[in-house]
Amino acid sequence: MGRKVIVTGGTGYIGSHTVVELITGGFDVVIIDNLYNSDISVLEGIRSITGVTPKFYDYDLCDRQKLDEVFRAEGKVDAIIHFAAYKAVGESVRKPLEYYRNNFVSLMNLLEMMELHNTPALVFSSSCTVYGQPDALPVTEASPVKEAASPYGYTKQAGEIIIRDTMAARPSQKAVSLRYFNPIGAHPTAFIGELPSGVPENLVPYITQTAIGLRDELKVFGTDYDTPDGSCIRDYLHVVDLAKAHVKALQRLLEGESKANYEVFNLGMGKGVTVLEAIAAFEKATGVKLKYSITGRRAGDIEKIWADPSLANRVLGWKTEISIEEAMETAWRWENRLKNKES
Repeated sequence: MGRKVIVTGGTGYIGSHTVVELITGGFDVVIIDNLYNSDISVLEGIRSITGVTPKFYDYDLCDRQKLDEVFRAEGKVDAIIHFAAYKAVGESVRKPLEYYRNNFVSLMNLLEMMELHNTPALVFSSSCTVYGQPDALPVTEASPVKEAASPYGYTKQAGEIIIRDTMAARPSQKAVSLRYFNPIGAHPTAFIGELPSGVPENLVPYITQTAIGLRDELKVFGTDYDTPDGSCIRDYLHVVDLAKAHVKALQRLLEGESKANYEVFNLGMGKGVTVLEAIAAFEKATGVKLKYSITGRRAGDIEKIWADPSLANRVLGWKTEISIEEAMETAWRWENRLKNKES
């Protein structure tokens, strides 16, 4: 078997796509996930794509004893990729303590296990939310980290600092934080994809659910921003492209290519797309007309943000390959598969 990687939150949206890329890349994958925001059926989707069912532990990372059991049972673990966290911005505002407890305790438990069981490498799932509304675009890794607009955003900022400081105290270990912009789409096989519980927080699942009839209409929050068509701008990248970046980051850590023991990379297409352009891309890719209406701005929305991914391009040897139209088409195929499974 290849090198062993523990993937926390491995049945989640980005986690499951990364597990597929890791298995395809010859890694031995172990998933820890308490299924708080995912479904056990995702394991079957991973098996359908790769032919492998990864070992799975239904554990809560905040339970230090259970986590220790996993590491003892698995023996030598070469790396951790840490996705597991509560992640809804709005919910974090309503339930700040739950977010702080879960996101910080789980991370600190993992960092303890890394030291206890001599696991040398960690890849952390971070977010472009750490930049807030940037002063200048595109956003580079040197752009200032602004005060967080939500408890969720703060857990990503503080999580990075916790990892940075811990790595500084441990010369034998290394970590990378990957700051994602907006992941969209589904695996081209449509065996795995985004599975939002309840009303989607993200644009693309709301688009596909509206197109298939689960939602009455999509609301576009504000068309009076300082952007080409007045709607907010984001940097959308396909989830498979994003998953591949994790494998690149992991290989860099394990092969000792980095002299620093903590690094940060932005992951995006490097191109800003407005909400109305994203809708048009969906309609073009699928031939489906979307029912949407314009409404007022939504509190807390950032006007525009997109990445400068040149550091990841150069240092990790990674770049996005899938267009927004292709991403929309995979999201639509996944939505149709979900509907067919339920009918």
